[in-house]
Amino acid sequence: MINSFLLKEFGDRIRNLRAKKNISQEVLSFETGFHRTYIGMIERGERNISLSNMAVLQAFNLICVPDMSGKIADADFIHTYLEVNGNPTEHTC
Repeated sequence: MINSFLLKEFGDRIRNLRAKKNISQEVLSFETGFHRTYIGMIERGERNISLSNMAVLQAFNLICVPDMSGKIADADFIHTYLEVNGNPTEHTC
């Protein structure tokens, strides 16, 4: 199924970029507010994450999320939002 393929490819990309930056799942979990097991599930292609969670990953330079006009979502806005609101994206599995 195409969805499974896309999720696996996306997860592999996240894992490779995280590893390239020498960031553990635990550190990424702390920085993003995502539960560590949620990150593992994304990397294994077991979770279909939302655009808002993709934007949080973009703020940590793991992916690039274009908006509808072709511009890139503003990482400074996301960092500010996280600082003001804590970790609104915290997940439990």
